[in-house]
Amino acid sequence: MKNETYAAVMDWYKSHKRTASLIIWSNRMITGLIYCLYPLLLVWLFLYRRQDLAGAILVPGVSFVLLSLFRKAVNRKRPYEVYGVPSLIPKDTQGNSFPSRHVFSVFVIAMTWLYLFPWKPAGMLLLAAGLLLAGLRVLAGVHFLSDVAAGALIGILSAVIGYQIL
Repeated sequence: MKNETYAAVMDWYKSHKRTASLIIWSNRMITGLIYCLYPLLLVWLFLYRRQDLAGAILVPGVSFVLLSLFRKAVNRKRPYEVYGVPSLIPKDTQGNSFPSRHVFSVFVIAMTWLYLFPWKPAGMLLLAAGLLLAGLRVLAGVHFLSDVAAGALIGILSAVIGYQIL
């Protein structure tokens, strides 16, 4: 994306406040939903004494730590830093844009649901929510498309590899 394009999109949001509010609200709701469903899944696994509780904690947890270390080492600037135009979602974070940890988290959690309940729709719905969140993060100007694509791919691969190892 070019600087002019990014600035024009952010300016467009100023005259379309309902769209901007919808993007901000949707980002919060999807993020909140995912971060509530994961602990509920863990509680359910614990209450029903499922043997896969440890894996459901370890695979996303270890993957999250490794992704965070990689992200810190790469330390890619965010769109609002590169273009000097504020993002739609107020942020003052510097760097750490690649890969998107929000998108990674949604996808690794969705894959955990799919691993545990392959014939239930929850995992597929969470994957769809992950795609929506990825788009929202780009539209809001807090990530580049490559950030969210890498976050999704790493989330999927880390779950597939992690659950294969276990």
